[in-house]
Amino acid sequence: SLPTLGFTLVMILARIPFPVRLIQGSVAWCCNTTTIATRAHRSIHTRSFNSSCQRSTLVQRVNPFRQPCNVKTIPTTPLPRPCRPFVTMTKAKIVYPAARRCDHVDNYHGTEVADPYRWLEDPDSEETRAFVDAQNKVTEGVLAAAAETRGKFHALLKENLDYEKRGTVWRSGDNYFYYYNPGLLNQSVLYVCRGALDADPEVLIDPNPWSDDGTVTLGSFVPDEQCTYAAYSVVSSGSDWRTVRVMRVSDGTVLEDELEWVKFSCLSWTHDGLGFFYNRYDRPADVEDAGTETDSAKFQKLFYHRVGTPQADDVLAYDFPDHEDYLGGAQVSSCGGYVVVTVSESCLPVNKLYVCRTPEDGVRARLPLRKVIDNFDAEYEYVHNEGSHFVFKTNKAAPRYRVVRMDIDDPAEDKWEVLLPEAPDGSSTLEWCSLAHRQYLVACHLKDVKHVVALHALADGRRLCDVPVPVGCVMGATMQHDQHEVFLNTSGFTQPGTVHRLDLAANPPSADGAPARLTVHSATQFKGIDLDSFDVSQQWVTSRDGVKFPVFIIHHKDVQLDGQNPCLLYGYGGFNISLTPCFSVSRLLFMHHMRGVMVVANIRGGGEYGRQWHQGGSQKNKQNCMTDFQCAAEYLIEHKYTSSERLAIQGGSNGGLLVGACANQRPDLFSCVVAQVGVMDLLRFHKFTIGAMWVSDYCSSDSAEDFPWLLKLSPVHNVRRVEGAQYPAMLIMTADHDDRVVPLHSLKLVAALQHELGRPDDDQQQNPLVARIEVKAGHGSGKPLSKIIDESADVYAFIYLHTNAKWYN
Repeated sequence: SLPTLGFTLVMILARIPFPVRLIQGSVAWCCNTTTIATRAHRSIHTRSFNSSCQRSTLVQRVNPFRQPCNVKTIPTTPLPRPCRPFVTMTKAKIVYPAARRCDHVDNYHGTEVADPYRWLEDPDSEETRAFVDAQNKVTEGVLAAAAETRGKFHALLKENLDYEKRGTVWRSGDNYFYYYNPGLLNQSVLYVCRGALDADPEVLIDPNPWSDDGTVTLGSFVPDEQCTYAAYSVVSSGSDWRTVRVMRVSDGTVLEDELEWVKFSCLSWTHDGLGFFYNRYDRPADVEDAGTETDSAKFQKLFYHRVGTPQADDVLAYDFPDHEDYLGGAQVSSCGGYVVVTVSESCLPVNKLYVCRTPEDGVRARLPLRKVIDNFDAEYEYVHNEGSHFVFKTNKAAPRYRVVRMDIDDPAEDKWEVLLPEAPDGSSTLEWCSLAHRQYLVACHLKDVKHVVALHALADGRRLCDVPVPVGCVMGATMQHDQHEVFLNTSGFTQPGTVHRLDLAANPPSADGAPARLTVHSATQFKGIDLDSFDVSQQWVTSRDGVKFPVFIIHHKDVQLDGQNPCLLYGYGGFNISLTPCFSVSRLLFMHHMRGVMVVANIRGGGEYGRQWHQGGSQKNKQNCMTDFQCAAEYLIEHKYTSSERLAIQGGSNGGLLVGACANQRPDLFSCVVAQVGVMDLLRFHKFTIGAMWVSDYCSSDSAEDFPWLLKLSPVHNVRRVEGAQYPAMLIMTADHDDRVVPLHSLKLVAALQHELGRPDDDQQQNPLVARIEVKAGHGSGKPLSKIIDESADVYAFIYLHTNAKWYN
């Protein structure tokens, strides 16, 4: 869930089935309050956004790649062909819990589809709870076969994560903020340096005492313009619901203000410091434990809260009574004189744009918004304004984005001034753009998986100089339109985070265009594994329709390309999200102690090459994602990195759908599947919590035209027994408070797998088909380090068992 770089981004990222790229243990530690869920790797990609100090711009990681190509749909791969003989066998036949099969049948446009596990959609029933308990017991028994490896991995992960981690610095007023973890705290602590960057740091918010198990943590932290007060959100058990509190920054006093039922929300202060805009829903009916409900969230409202008053007195600033799925977040302009509201109805990178003057006597009634852009043709992210002349980052007539200046009083497109045109080479996508020191646009492009940062003149968009960030990924970036400091946090597969500082007052761009002068503010000192012992390469794979896509391949230098190496292939492929390099201790341990090969595939459906790349793997083109991923697996086998007997695949959220579908389509290709919080029921996903927003990527079974291909792709509906073959070992993972991709998806899939393939009288399937259901956890955001370590040890022990891995001390 991720929420100035453009609030639009927050609203989109906050509700997608987010990439949980190895959330277990891959701690990226880009701990910034505004980097909401960045911890699980930024694979967990975050894109630019604006939630921290509202004037300050916070960017998150995203990623690059691409080659020009004609995107077309690939026919669905036939269901299982004859597979390899049993690769992994357990000592004894696993006895799976008996799950009741009901006779429920749905009729989709004349086609009857059985849903025998419809009862698992009720998370609070005693029957569902008993099913969950029984599944966890079976999984624990399977993992016991690798108890020694699990114990070693757990101990080593804990040991190697015990190093200082510092997040991106951001400035508000005269204060500097950053997140810090000395080693093994469950949650990072927010520090403030008052008055100067080198002032002694003080603890401002430590969420660790908020709960015994670390499951209550800090979400966003947004100071007002003068840094007098700050609004911050509290996250419980990883749910998308937030409780917002208000703090006096000078002494850390928490006021009585408490705002409930906040979800997918902006936090933006008016410049008078009297209050802020936020979003909330009406209280759900019959909810005992927020985050466990499955009902769809409808009719979000935009409110204005005045500090020191009860929530009941908040002003309804705007709502959409005729559009139940609209989300409208507010952002106060950098000058303070305008309120910019971006309206979205899906996860597509498009939004409406409404603007009004900030009421001079305070926000006391519904905002008199003017509809500057009243369609969903393109995306508009606010960058800056001078009077009515606004600067936006947009994909209007530019699939890989550009920056334009628009007079909102006369917004006709033919009158726009283009400041930064769309990159002409086809391989670069503009990820974010923000203003610093009143005159410099700081722009970050993604070019073949490398972030490229440059300074441009606000006046005319002229490129002034490059900002020489290290090769890899910019995980965080903060700046304010009227301040001279820019902070950039960079990372890579073998590079822990480094925070760089650019002082535009002391070192303005030179007339000769020489690169800007970056200094290192703080560098992470990783004392564990020798990071120079790994090779990192980017290679290109050709899919079945001729489209090329890149993959990252990382492995220990001792690895021999003989086809005998354990390999973990990770992918996502959806929602315009890009997978960029990130530092993951758990992956390093896999590569070091199991001599595993780690591969990240940048398949279609992501945002690596702009909107066309995304469209090439969404809706009716969704099969392209699975086909690309399978081609990546075949490439790894062909080039002797691994073999099908040693190849594990992993994906989270939309990536869980990816690996679940691939297991059905090509069970012969993989030995092990780890599917985390996946969207597994493509016929009913849109009926739960925020799932209706995903129709923009998946289409809907409500459409007679789309239903047939959704039925062919849906993991729950395509589990098939093939004579003489078995499925790979499968670990299906979910969490009880995941109100993004609700647990029923994973529960239905594991029930179907065990029924179709794991019957007591059938010895063909000996690879385990099990589930791990975490308690007091959600889709990934806010997960405490202790749970991350436990989960990661389980995942890699499972991979160890089912890739025929060896342990290297």
